[in-house]
Amino acid sequence: MARLIPAAERIVRARALIQQARDLAAASKSVRNDFSTIAQVKDLLRQARDLVKFIPKYPSATAEMKEEVSRIFQEADQADWESLH
Repeated sequence: MARLIPAAERIVRARALIQQARDLAAASKSVRNDFSTIAQVKDLLRQARDLVKFIPKYPSATAEMKEEVSRIFQEADQADWESLH
């Protein structure tokens, strides 16, 4: 039986995945040439986005939660850009 993850916990997990992606990119000296690391970073960021993408559609989602989701998407985009440049 699948357990539903509350929105607040999804936000926390998404932020942790973004940090994990940043740490992975920082640990690799030349991410641009390491396709395996690029794939891992992009997968972590995809997982972070997937965790929160439906939160704004929840009837119980507050304006603060929707803003947090927006920030998570911005952070994921920023981490993606930072990892490749």
